[in-house]
Amino acid sequence: MQELSVTIFIHAPPAKVWDVMAHRQEEWFCPSPWRCEILRDDKRAGGAIASVFRGPDGEEMPHEGLYLAWDEGRLFATTDAVTADLQPAGPFMIGIWEIAPESDGTRYTARARHWREEDRKAHEDMGFVQGWEACAAQLKALCEGEAQ
Repeated sequence: MQELSVTIFIHAPPAKVWDVMAHRQEEWFCPSPWRCEILRDDKRAGGAIASVFRGPDGEEMPHEGLYLAWDEGRLFATTDAVTADLQPAGPFMIGIWEIAPESDGTRYTARARHWREEDRKAHEDMGFVQGWEACAAQLKALCEGEAQ
């Protein structure tokens, strides 16, 4: 499988992590100083998601796709393979974000699954590990700061 992943332990209860992860994506979903603007977010399997990542120098990276899964309190998965009106759009990846209780906190894991090895490699070369680890750290800081 052509998968990249990051995982981190968060010292906060799963309910807190889920709330921030699923409902406050604009606060953590892309590495600072970039920011994420959610334009459309139909949180259900088959629902549309659209966002724009905005860079500090005016860069814009639009992203549109569909939720493949929405398991409240546990995981959500998206793809950029098709748009909300079911037009082909890539595909580049399936993203899976999930949490699980672990000891006195929560295990957060994010995965990017790619159809082709060359897409996985391109994503890795784009800085997947550094970028997604930065996002995980931002999520962790929000959750732990509020869990105190």
